[in-house]
Amino acid sequence: MRRFFIGILVLALGANPLLAQQIAPFKENDRVVFLGNSITDGGHYHAYVWLYYMTRFPTMNLTILNAGIGGDRVGDMLKRLDGDVFSKQPTVLFTTFGMNDSGYFEYNGSEPEKFADEKVKESHNGYKQMEERYKGLVGTRIVLLGSSPYDEDVVIPDNTSLKNKNKAMLRIVDFQRASATANKWEFLDFNEPMTAISKRVQQEDPSFTLSGNDRVHPDLDGHMVMAYLLLKAQGFSGQKVAEMEIDASNQKIINASNCNLSDIVKTGTGWSFDYHANALPYPLDTVARGWGSKKSQFDALAVVPFMEEMNQELLIVKGLKGNYKLLIDGEEIGKWSAAEFAKGINLAALDNTPQYQQALRIMHLNEERWEIERRFRDYAWVQYNFFQPKGLLDANNRRAIEVFDQFKEKDGWLRAKRDLYSKAMFPEVRQAWQHEMDVLLQTIKHVSIPKTRKISLVRN
Repeated sequence: MRRFFIGILVLALGANPLLAQQIAPFKENDRVVFLGNSITDGGHYHAYVWLYYMTRFPTMNLTILNAGIGGDRVGDMLKRLDGDVFSKQPTVLFTTFGMNDSGYFEYNGSEPEKFADEKVKESHNGYKQMEERYKGLVGTRIVLLGSSPYDEDVVIPDNTSLKNKNKAMLRIVDFQRASATANKWEFLDFNEPMTAISKRVQQEDPSFTLSGNDRVHPDLDGHMVMAYLLLKAQGFSGQKVAEMEIDASNQKIINASNCNLSDIVKTGTGWSFDYHANALPYPLDTVARGWGSKKSQFDALAVVPFMEEMNQELLIVKGLKGNYKLLIDGEEIGKWSAAEFAKGINLAALDNTPQYQQALRIMHLNEERWEIERRFRDYAWVQYNFFQPKGLLDANNRRAIEVFDQFKEKDGWLRAKRDLYSKAMFPEVRQAWQHEMDVLLQTIKHVSIPKTRKISLVRN
């Protein structure tokens, strides 16, 4: 079943030649900012993209920053461009909106088409102001992202679908695409490919969706699909972690891509050689982390060919006879036949290799960084959604606390952030959080440097 859906998806995505490289890859010293709503604010897709760069380009200096705020529409984003987005000094600015802009419950009301027209027009008018601001930016590359979809088709108990909401979202995607074309900006749509994946799997499993339990917020598998689509648009499909090919019978290196091989030695029981890759395998989290998550990042592999296209660390050994154990740095990794070694073993699919374990450290450090960055996003929500309309943006004084407490009992979202704001209002606390993230990033930079590994094949 899993291979069936992946096969169809490969054909669907492969049919679009623009996916070869729609979006330029990030370069040295880029500061990449993702502006969006709650899907960006509480989402992982940008963190998963950064994890790819951390492991694939370990010496690259790159910063990726979250500028999402839950509930935002394009008009809300417009109001915080200077203080929350441009202030981050982006060299690349991704912008996505549409889920909140298109509205919600009125789609099941008496005049859904009129409502959709009004919401799309409102969003377009707000975006035209944003577009003008973007045109004035110097040294910033603009990338517009069509929103992940609202899933109208998934069967969710006690959750009635909003009919034709996603059609309104696609109209927003259309004017984003047109703007990108007119301004010679870059563009990528998440909506149609994610909808296509969900529809295909729903033929066999009507409860499947990439859009989460509420039809709106992708679960972690959905965010990994988004990361995959973005990385594919950057042209990384087909780029391997490394590839090593050896003719054991002649002790000869046939190929060493993105790695160095040396000291091939024939022993009494097999062969050994030194392997130093320029990258690490991409680690995939098997835990459904975070509030409300039911699926893990790893679950995305059931519906997209990420491993086949972007996570290949191939070991090919020809000229063997019989079965062999594979050891890396003295640790047994597994046993394969000569035919399997000749075909190739994808080491990136094995979580017990030393290099995969090294990459796991980076994954967990990056997750800790993401958790701390989320505190800053909750603080931004309080500042821009609550204080800014009241003329108290960045006041962070006794008056701000008093106003906060006047409203918190009537607003559950506000009440949930009371403890965080009582800390974040002090600059020293925010500086300490930033320092924690800086230390994590320094540690990631240190941990991500690949090491020379001793690979041994021992006749079984």
